[in-house]
Amino acid sequence: MAITITTVMLLVLLCLLLIRALGRSYRRQTTARSLAEDGQSAAKANLSQAEAAGHLKDEFLATVSHELRNPLAPILTWTQLLRSGTLDKAKSRRALEVIERNVTSQAHLIDDLVDVSRVVSGKFRLDVRPIDLVPVIKAAADSQAPASDAKQIRLQLVLDERAGLISGDSERLQQVMWNLISNAIKFTPKKGSVQVVLQRSESHVEISVSDSGAGIEAEFLPHVFEPFRQGTGGSMRRHSGLGLGLSIVRHIVETHGGEITAHSDGIGLGSKFTVKFPLLATAGGDGEPVRRHPIAGDTPGDVHFKRLDGIRVLIVEDEPTASEALQVLFSSCGAEAKVAGSVPEALATFEVWRPDVVLSDIAMPGEDGYSLIRKIRLRSPERGGVVPAVALTAYAKIEDRVTILAAGFQMYLSKPADPNELVAVVGSLANGRRLGDGVLS
Repeated sequence: MAITITTVMLLVLLCLLLIRALGRSYRRQTTARSLAEDGQSAAKANLSQAEAAGHLKDEFLATVSHELRNPLAPILTWTQLLRSGTLDKAKSRRALEVIERNVTSQAHLIDDLVDVSRVVSGKFRLDVRPIDLVPVIKAAADSQAPASDAKQIRLQLVLDERAGLISGDSERLQQVMWNLISNAIKFTPKKGSVQVVLQRSESHVEISVSDSGAGIEAEFLPHVFEPFRQGTGGSMRRHSGLGLGLSIVRHIVETHGGEITAHSDGIGLGSKFTVKFPLLATAGGDGEPVRRHPIAGDTPGDVHFKRLDGIRVLIVEDEPTASEALQVLFSSCGAEAKVAGSVPEALATFEVWRPDVVLSDIAMPGEDGYSLIRKIRLRSPERGGVVPAVALTAYAKIEDRVTILAAGFQMYLSKPADPNELVAVVGSLANGRRLGDGVLS
């Protein structure tokens, strides 16, 4: 009996030790499994973040390419038209105005890229002195007067002359105001209103820029000051720009010891940006803003374009200066050129006027060039379904080019397209269609 009890006790003790060992092993395995799962989750999260960052980078690079190429297109076209000697005095004056405006636009884009580079590298510097914000705001508003007048927007300044001085860089502060007022005008429809208010608020100077424009989506509002971010990306972006302006504005404001906030009640309900700077206790000096002006030079020569007599060209382009330049270009070559500012307008033109060639931009708001060519190709040959089409694009990735041709365009040209090449391509497609009796090759 003693042996049996001893044996049983030993077996029980052995079982307890075995259970304890198995428990430790199970816990170790569970911990290892949990760590592995956590590691996999972390790896997946890191991979997802890397993919998102890569997509954002690719989208931004495509946008940079688009925005830098776009101003070049009308510049190159108008320049060669001037060199051709076919423009009258009024058209020559118009050409110079468009060139100057697009050069200025491109200079601003380049300034934004340089500023972002300085911010990232820690080389963003300020020339600080006592500043009166009234002349700074007036100078920025004056520079935007042509844009507000063109859209019949009421630009109202409500400035407290006794708001007080701040310590800052007048050029950078004017850059802040230029960006905020420019954005307000850009996103406000015709006959809308933009108001700039400067007032003293306790120990701060407060500036607000409000508009009756497009407003900001609630989900995008927290990201409005982030670099490389825009409300809508890709070829259907409704507004131009790199998505850098507001991030640079925030950096300038915060470098001055201030803060900036954005508010909007939603789409179509306008927006309001508020900037606060700490008041300067004692100061003196001149607060006149410093202005930057891009300078451009050109050496004219002789240009001769191929004749396009009797050829009908439909230009589909939402940017008025670009479509105007193209219409003048083809008209000067003897073609009959009509302009459509959108896909619905282009399709409506098809009902009453049949072009020999369609020349279409890809990036347009609402419906883009891909939508247009798909709808054209669904039409019967008698209704223009086989008309040759050329795509003009400022997006230059290889994938974009493959997509353009697969969509139904016969050719594509990257912006800025050389006017001589553009005329030659249109002439070749028009003549090829006539020889082929309307059948696309």
